[in-house]
Amino acid sequence: MQEERHIYYDDDLKIEAYSLQGVVQEFPNHFHNFYVIGYIENGQRHMRCKACDYDLDPGCLILFNPQDNHQCAPINQNPLDYRAINIDIQTMEQYAYEITGKKVQPYFSQHVVFDSDCAQSLARLYTLIVHKAPVLEKEEAFCFLLQQLLLQFCDGTTLTERDALGNFQEIREYLDAHYPENISLEQLARISGCSKSYLVRSFTHTLGISPYRYLQTVRLEKAKDMLQRGKLAVEVAIDCGFADQSHFSNAFKRFIGLTPNQYRQIFLKNAKN
Repeated sequence: MQEERHIYYDDDLKIEAYSLQGVVQEFPNHFHNFYVIGYIENGQRHMRCKACDYDLDPGCLILFNPQDNHQCAPINQNPLDYRAINIDIQTMEQYAYEITGKKVQPYFSQHVVFDSDCAQSLARLYTLIVHKAPVLEKEEAFCFLLQQLLLQFCDGTTLTERDALGNFQEIREYLDAHYPENISLEQLARISGCSKSYLVRSFTHTLGISPYRYLQTVRLEKAKDMLQRGKLAVEVAIDCGFADQSHFSNAFKRFIGLTPNQYRQIFLKNAKN
């Protein structure tokens, strides 16, 4: 089966909808700075999220909070068909307020839900976005889906309350601010005031992702923003601290599932329309 990967940006809802079809690619440990709500349409996957392991089958609903580290690989090389939407924190906060009356960033307490009716609601919303349905119809479907999710799978705590920064907030803030630079472990050790080996071990244990993988993920998230604004991949590679365009393209495809140019073209087409 030929692989197909599609991303659609809905300017009315301010969310991304994307799909993977016939994909056997492994996705290494990483995180996103937005919420991800997805479901397995076909295929089987083994996923590890925040130190918990799951075997995913068709119909499984997947919920990622911002900063939830996760990785996945095919089971028996079964190709994956997957649909998902990406919701930025501000948009989620806005809709959560309209649904609950509280100004909070909700936290999903479950990462995998088996045989959930929400998967059908998500599939319907995805279809409406792809086929450019009327705004009111999309908004109703989006509100209905979020209402289901917030009532069933949020435990009342907020994203801020569950953010396990521990003693590494200063390190993470430094990596967020200095991502284009050639940062060394020695620099981070000086900031944290601990040894390099302790820093690597404790940072990885606390956040579920190593300092280098954290930096790499930040660079890719920044790269996505630049590509969405139409910046050329060769310029993005330099601005985000990658050694060259080849390293950037390989990393982007490995984590995002598309090449930088494929991702950029999606938003150029949306701008023309």
